[in-house]
Order: sequence, then structure tokens, then C-alpha cells
Amino acid sequence: MWTDGRYFLQAAQQMDSNWTLMKIGLKDVPTQEDWLVSVLPQSSKVGVDPFIIPADQWKRMSKVLKSAGHALVPIEDNLIDAIWMDRPSRPCKSLMALSLSYTGISWKDKVTALRIKMAERKAVWFLVTALDEVAWLFNLRGSDVEYNPVFFAYAIIGINTIRLFIDGERMADPAVREHLSLDSAQDAEFCIQLLPYESILTVLKSVCETLSPHEKVWLSDKASYALTQAIPKDHRYLTPYTPICIAKAVKNASEVEGMRRAHIKDAVALCELFNWLEKEVSKGNITEILVADKAEEFRSQQENFVDLSFATISSTGPNGAIIHYKDGTTDVTRTMHFGTPSTYEKECFTYVLKGHIAVSAAIFPNGTKGHLLDSFARSALWDQGLDYLHGTGHGVGAFLNVHEGPCGISYKTFADEPLEAGMIVSDEPGYYEDGSFGIRIENVVLVVPAKTKYNFSNRGSLTFEPLTLVPIQTKMVHTHLLTPKECNWVNDYHKKCRVVIGAELERQGRHEALQWLIRETEPISKTH
Repeated sequence: MWTDGRYFLQAAQQMDSNWTLMKIGLKDVPTQEDWLVSVLPQSSKVGVDPFIIPADQWKRMSKVLKSAGHALVPIEDNLIDAIWMDRPSRPCKSLMALSLSYTGISWKDKVTALRIKMAERKAVWFLVTALDEVAWLFNLRGSDVEYNPVFFAYAIIGINTIRLFIDGERMADPAVREHLSLDSAQDAEFCIQLLPYESILTVLKSVCETLSPHEKVWLSDKASYALTQAIPKDHRYLTPYTPICIAKAVKNASEVEGMRRAHIKDAVALCELFNWLEKEVSKGNITEILVADKAEEFRSQQENFVDLSFATISSTGPNGAIIHYKDGTTDVTRTMHFGTPSTYEKECFTYVLKGHIAVSAAIFPNGTKGHLLDSFARSALWDQGLDYLHGTGHGVGAFLNVHEGPCGISYKTFADEPLEAGMIVSDEPGYYEDGSFGIRIENVVLVVPAKTKYNFSNRGSLTFEPLTLVPIQTKMVHTHLLTPKECNWVNDYHKKCRVVIGAELERQGRHEALQWLIRETEPISKTH
């Protein structure tokens, strides 16, 4: 079982002796393909279901196996399916059509913009395989996948045709039909042909049979190997990030406003939660599950709450969650200590905070890739010989997947797209000691233009604006380890929390939580 640093502890606890844990990123831990090469007998064939492995991963794995005299082979029937007798049917839940007030741009305008990009690359067809890209393109949301507001579908966009591969009665919903103009006469290029989800491979092959010599089908290199192989190599145009992925990452004014609203509501719920926790912990009857349930209870009281976008991760140490509101998606982590922290715990917390501030306050030129900022978050920890084994940040969708490309802040990839104004990412450094404690401070931040004294080569600068407005527990901070600039950042951040979230707590009549917020946002000063 291969997993990264986020799950080392959980995997070790949950797997029995039949399993070996492979800790990705640690020295001497082999990749899956290197491990296969080390254990396979000569001239082996490794069978893989081509529908569940991305084309780029297949290519990488196949290359390594081939160089060692082995072969990666697509198998017709998934072996798990063959023995899974009581397998539930694929979810096919109802859809939600999003209005312009949430999306800021109509699905027809999105299709038009995509076709312009297709024409630039001389592609006559575009295959949409990522579920969040289908959802974003058509301004629809679903709940087929737990904690992600997406639905099972593919789409093939032509120069003047649209095919949507989707199952179920849900397309009979009058609101969905009206949203997609399924029953009204309109321009042929926006007429959507509905097809069964399972027919994608057959239809794709027939589309490819009609291609002229130089015509291309554009798709992501993360699409399944099965679909990629259905397109003859000469007609295949693969890119790591699709134009939909890139357009989706740059939020428009309506999406940014929705994300702001979602984070204000979430902060209100968390102020209520932490105020409740402060009183309950001392009674000694708190469990992690109880806290998670209470967090969901407070969140569900907020207008437009749709669903958790992740099961609340509440544990002694890291305490956080990721939430979907109709307005947007939140992802926040706070580490709270309800007793007396040790000097060492406070020291570690302060280094994590310094890293969080270093990213949040960073000013960098337009065109900078997020992975270059990853070491900013680690510098204070590295100085003390400490580190954490996960990336510092990921892209966040607007009422969509909480993890999305093509941007992020991580040492794990150099293939990320440059950050640009309107992108939304997380800033989440941490520090963890197995069996003792864990610390993470996570905000969702918006990339915004920065004002600088000079403007080298007229390229402009960017910085981050926090959308998450939840106090950071100052009793955990060794203020003498902070610079004056870092103290000011904390005070400015808490002032904004107090003003923005305080007003909403007041409006909702949540006076006890408001008092908690005021206590937790008292200014700090640097002590020597």
C-alpha cells in the first residue's frame, strides 16, 4: 500500500499483517513500478484495468517495466468486478443547475470559449473526462461521489456539436432540461445530444473513424488509458492541463464573491464549535466523533449549506474540515489546545505559523509557479531540523472539488501552471509527531495583484488574500520567536476576523460565539 505523509499513521493502524506500508517520499521507498521490477520473474506481464489508470501513469509505468523486460497489459475484465457479487449500482443522483449569480458565466459562453481554444490548436473534438470539468462546463452539480459535488458523465465537444454521456432519470428533471435548453429550439451548435454513460468508448471510436488526416482530438493526459488508446496516435492531442482546467482555476467575480460568502458562514460555524469545545473539554466527555458531528450541526445551520466536502477530520492535534456551500467550498484547519501546552508544542506551533505567514504574505512576480513558494513555508521548520511530508497547498474549486489543478504549492510537482490573479489555493504547513501531537494551520487564500515600489520588466506582482477568517490560537504562540512584521500580520488578520465575522455573528444573534471571537482576536505584541 503506497501512501504519502498525511496517512502514514492511519495506514499503519488500519492495515493488518498481510499488508506492507510503502511511505511515499521517504528515502529507499521504491515506486510501484520499481517494486514490480524487483519482485517479478523474467518476462512478466502485468495486467491493469485500462479504465482506472491515467494515460500518463500508464506511460511512466510501461516504460520502466519494458526497460526491465516486462510488459504492461490492458485487461478486458476487471478482476475485482468478477468476484464482487453484491456490488451496488453506480450512483445516479439528481443534479443541481447553478444560476448565473453563482457561476458568473453561462455554459454556452464556456463552450464558445472552449471552441476558440480548440480552433487555436486545430482540434476538431474535445473529450471531457474529469468529473469536475464536466460539472464546471455545464454549470451543473451533483452528489454521485461522496463529499464532491460532481456526477458521473463524459462529454465530447465538437466544433458545432455537443454530446453528453450521462445515465438516469435525472435528465428528465424540468429544471435541468430548461438549464440545458434540451426542449427548446436553438442554434445547432448548442444542441446537446444525450447518450448513455457506458457508450463513450463506442462513440469515441466512431468519431475517430470520420477524422481527416490532420484533424485532432484533444484530451487530458490524465484521461484513462482505455479512452486515450481509442484515439489513433496521429489524431491524439494530449496536454497535462486542459483549457477547462485552467479556466476553472481562475475564478470570476461571482465565484470569488461566492467563496467569500462560504468562508464567512464557515467561520461563524467554527466560532460556535470552538466556543462549545472550550466549555465541554474540561468535562471530559468529548470524543473525536462527537466533535465532528457538532461541527456538521453548526455548519448545517448556515444558509445554502449543501454537504461536507470531506468527512470532518477532528482529532486530538489537527482539528479541521472541508465544506461545500452552494456559494463555494471551504477547507480550513485549526490546531487548538484546551489545556496547558508544553514549551516544545508552542515552539513547533510558532514555526508552523511563521511558515504559514511566509506564504500568505509573500509577494512574487506574475508567472511564478506555486512550487517555488513551498520552501517559504518550510524555512522556519528547516532552520530547526523539522519538516512535514505533504505539499503546502492545493487548488480549491468554487463549489467543486476541494483539490483541483492546475495550480498548487508543493515540492512534489514542477508541472504546475503559474499562479495568476483569481486562482484560489490552500496554505497549510504543519508539523506532526506520531503518538504525541500534530499541528496544522490552514487557510484558503485568493491570488490577488500586489502593489510594489518598482515593476521589473513591467510584469507586475501578486500576493495572497486570506478567504478563511478563523482565529489562530495565540496562546500557542511564542511571540518572542516572531518578527515585528509577523506580529503585525497576526494582528491584522485577527482584526479582519473580528470585523467581518463579528458582524455576521452579531447579525445571526450568536452572542456567546461573538464573545469567544473577541477574546481570541486580542492583539499580540513581541516579547523579548
